[in-house]
Amino acid sequence: MATYELNGALFADMVRGGTDNLRANAKIVNDLNVFPIPDGDTGDNMSLTMEGGDSAIAGVASDSISYIADKLAGGMLLGARGNSGVILSQLFAGIAKGLEGVERADAQALGRAFQSGVKQAYEAVLTPTEGTILTVAREATEYAVEHLTPESTLEDFFAAFIDKMHVSLQNTPELLPILKESGVIDSGGAGLVYVIEGMNKILHGETVEARPAAREQNAAAPDLSSFTADSQMTFGYCTEFLLQLQNSKVDAEHFPVDTIIKGLTDMGGESIVACKTGTVVKVHVHTMTPGRVFEFAQQFGEFLTMKVENMAIQHSEATVENRFEREKPAEQPHKAYGVVAVASGEGIQKTFTDLGVDAIVEGGQTMNPSSEDFLAAFDRVNADTILVFPNNSNIILTARQAADLYDKADVRVLNSKTVGDGYAALTMLDVDSGDTDAIVESLNEAMEGVITGMVTRSVRDSHLGGMDIARNDYIGLSGKELLSDAATPAEAACGLLSAIDMTDREVLIAICGKDATAEDMAAVRAFVKKTYPATELFEIDGGQDIYHFIFVAE
Repeated sequence: MATYELNGALFADMVRGGTDNLRANAKIVNDLNVFPIPDGDTGDNMSLTMEGGDSAIAGVASDSISYIADKLAGGMLLGARGNSGVILSQLFAGIAKGLEGVERADAQALGRAFQSGVKQAYEAVLTPTEGTILTVAREATEYAVEHLTPESTLEDFFAAFIDKMHVSLQNTPELLPILKESGVIDSGGAGLVYVIEGMNKILHGETVEARPAAREQNAAAPDLSSFTADSQMTFGYCTEFLLQLQNSKVDAEHFPVDTIIKGLTDMGGESIVACKTGTVVKVHVHTMTPGRVFEFAQQFGEFLTMKVENMAIQHSEATVENRFEREKPAEQPHKAYGVVAVASGEGIQKTFTDLGVDAIVEGGQTMNPSSEDFLAAFDRVNADTILVFPNNSNIILTARQAADLYDKADVRVLNSKTVGDGYAALTMLDVDSGDTDAIVESLNEAMEGVITGMVTRSVRDSHLGGMDIARNDYIGLSGKELLSDAATPAEAACGLLSAIDMTDREVLIAICGKDATAEDMAAVRAFVKKTYPATELFEIDGGQDIYHFIFVAE
């Protein structure tokens, strides 16, 4: 059956098919990671990004493809995680821009929309790299558009698009040498293939098996025994919902989201996050009375999704040994400059807080925060200018996207690619001049020349950097270089420090992970004292996952 026009309802169904197909194959995408480290989260990041868009259009009834595409883009922008997730969200945001004012799209209109999407995705990246999801999207779009005729159906467009995607994806190792050395194709490009293939299946009337959301797939069953008939409610309920504003109740387009924030605050709500995209408001609040919250919100619209979780159960599941005492941060007074940093591990978080960070965004390796996580942190900081330290190369794009979405402050995202970059810059933080451009420049200069090395465990057999790595080996990396491979974390750490250029390095900070033992640190301490006697060693109990050691050489 030939389809000549795509309306909003069919487009929404196709997006849902693409999301489900990506979820089903997320592990395959995760396993395409170049480095044999626990960082295989591209599939999860892209799935969560698609889910953000899928949630935004859930229950929205409209035949206008422009309307659905706009809602989808808004949800994806807020839910975007990781570099590939951000690029994917920008691709669909550009598609939405290309469909503005279009009620039904034929193949020609869809081709123009995809061209708009590719253009916006490239513009979102400061230095676009070929051999990635960008290349796959661009080459497939160019090929599909070139083969359009006035008689082309939507099936023709997607057939040409998918054919070229596969060719482009298989060619990514020829464009990125590190992919070729590792024997893999680009993971982001692979994720995009699964999205488009899922959309195409729905177009052809096929079914795509519905899958649990990415968060749900990775979540353990709740321990219901932690809240019994004799328990007392202490933590309240984590309450979330999507509210479709109704013109019969309010002016949906111009409704101020602060009305909801103030109302929830007045009724004692905590950890309030409310973001408006078009005429849909997404709300998160901690409350003892979720019923009152829903009753209050319903005076403005009707619910698209609702979720309530007993935080006593959540708290029980999340309880871990707390090696550090940290006070709950008080509400921040308004100030000229505020600082947001991404960090994982109680010790690292405490160190950053001591260095002047106002709000910590939980995340890092394998736990990339979303744009919405950053937006909530920006609100907590309550400052005219906000300096952001992503501290991970896979989080910088998300932070920048959040900065673009935020209009309550001047948000500046620093190019901190590692915890070491962030640490070095924060030790030099001085905002007394009030000259934001000069402050940012000085912080970027502070990061120049800093070397960060990390020791972790290999998650698979691999050949990289001229080394044959076996699964469960301990490996040392610095940036994109694999520098050591050993049987123990201490040996890998010493090998890494031997390979790092420590010339004129006066200070070495060793941030110990939660799996690093006293014996491991003693071996590192002895090695540094013998090999680099002029270098002063400082030790921080970071408590981070994934990395046994993070070394910062200044």
